[in-house]
Amino acid sequence: MNSRVSIMHHGGEILIHHLEIEGCDTVYCVPGESYLAALDGLHDSNRIQTVICRQEGGASMMAEAYGKLSGKPGVCFVTRGPGAANAMSGIHIAYQDSTPMVLFVGMPPREFRDREAFQEIDLGAIFSSTAKWVGVIDDVDRIGEYVGRAFATASAGRPGPVILGLPEDMLASVGEKADKRPAPLVKSAPTASEIKQIAKALEAADQPLLIVGGPGWTGETSQKVQAFAERLNLPVAAAFRFQDYFDNRHQNYVGHVGIAINPKLAAHIRDSDLIIAMGPRLGEMTTSGYTLLNLPSPEQKLIHIHPGPEELGQVYCPEIAICASLAEFADRLDIIELSEDRGWSKWTETLRADYEAHVQPVETPGTLKMEQVISYLSEVLDENAIVTNGAGNFTAWIHRYYRYRSYRTQLAPTSGSMGYGLPAAVAAKLKHPDRQVICFAGDGCFMMTSQELATAVHYGLPIVIIIVNNQMYGTIRMHQEKHFPERVIATTLTNPDFAAFARSFGAEGVQISETREFRPALQKALDAGKPTVIEMLVSPEALTPTQTLSEIRSQSLEPKFD
Repeated sequence: MNSRVSIMHHGGEILIHHLEIEGCDTVYCVPGESYLAALDGLHDSNRIQTVICRQEGGASMMAEAYGKLSGKPGVCFVTRGPGAANAMSGIHIAYQDSTPMVLFVGMPPREFRDREAFQEIDLGAIFSSTAKWVGVIDDVDRIGEYVGRAFATASAGRPGPVILGLPEDMLASVGEKADKRPAPLVKSAPTASEIKQIAKALEAADQPLLIVGGPGWTGETSQKVQAFAERLNLPVAAAFRFQDYFDNRHQNYVGHVGIAINPKLAAHIRDSDLIIAMGPRLGEMTTSGYTLLNLPSPEQKLIHIHPGPEELGQVYCPEIAICASLAEFADRLDIIELSEDRGWSKWTETLRADYEAHVQPVETPGTLKMEQVISYLSEVLDENAIVTNGAGNFTAWIHRYYRYRSYRTQLAPTSGSMGYGLPAAVAAKLKHPDRQVICFAGDGCFMMTSQELATAVHYGLPIVIIIVNNQMYGTIRMHQEKHFPERVIATTLTNPDFAAFARSFGAEGVQISETREFRPALQKALDAGKPTVIEMLVSPEALTPTQTLSEIRSQSLEPKFD
């Protein structure tokens, strides 16, 4: 006779139990009545921190940033309908940035499905183009199965977001807390033959170039790639918003391949006879609109390493395609030996010299000069300080002048999503309370998720938020002035006093308009012990690091229509 006594739990408790099994330690949420049972399960968890956010877009961006920082799926809970729609912004970032993430969406009771019940949406229809998998847990006894599959899918191959629907009545149902193994992390490694092909290609190359980026890296991966490049004296460039994958101070680092690329680096890429792309997707931003490499078969010999087989050959046809996890690939770099010194020293030195010249500050208009601010930050911030940003022309100064020194010190969306900087800074400071966290945001960018300043205050997070205020949507104005001269519309902004706005939340706030005011403002912010906004009033003329607004107007093009 079986003397085992079953202890029954509601679905919310079972769900959180399985999140704990998968190693989840943080969830980001905006509460909703559709998943009250899951919130109740979180109440009793002493292994998971529940972070209350102010809007689902901010919550999903925080979960995405957590995924970048930890390498594990970031977890977010939102309610149905408008909650899920708001979360789409973070899901799109996770998809294009190849970040592991699991979004749980509360849903109406199962018996109400397909009646357009209150806030009902079709998760599959909404998220199918931006998620690796969309599922709905209809049976309380299958929660563990679905959660395990979600974590495995989010992390395998090219990582990305997974969406799981949680019907309200399913979460209220009862079942057992059955234990299971955590989902396995599937990794692929290069073959010995593939490593020999790389060595052979390097033997034949006169002007090789490594481009680093993409998912699946670790700090150890970064160090191994750096040692490999140093041993063979190879020049290394970083794909769009992966500048922290290789110490920018290193003599083999030659710059970033993305928005506002150094024109000389772009020319060198075109002149190269071997491109080894270690991890990046080689998307539109990294290839300057698919112009640095010809489509579909580049003139340069292309070796593409990526963990997702569907990515290899999707846009560019490489001569050598290697499906491998980047950590596993880096483990085998030390066996690549060349028969002789290939004489790349001059080539690497030229690219490095061009980079060094490019990062020398070029003066821009106005009394507050971004080039000096970013250069100063690069000098004084800790080596492991985390710098976050969203999207806008202000980021071009960061890309050009900030020198990233260690892995995972850059949090920025390759998808180009505005509003990312502040939620990412909140997630970064929660994850690494001992590290400096600096958020950059344009005035338009900041207002997209400014309500998450309340989250930073709620958790007492001493982050520094630098708002670049030029009273316009700068990127759009730049293109508008160029393509539709003297027809400015919808790009001029009326802003609040951002410093006063910050103080109204209980944060610190200061407004500056001259470069000399930045150093004391930064030091005060770093010492404040609470969130601090530094509002920088910059000249609208300083629209890019290299061109003023007036210069862009003078070079404007007449609009062309078919």
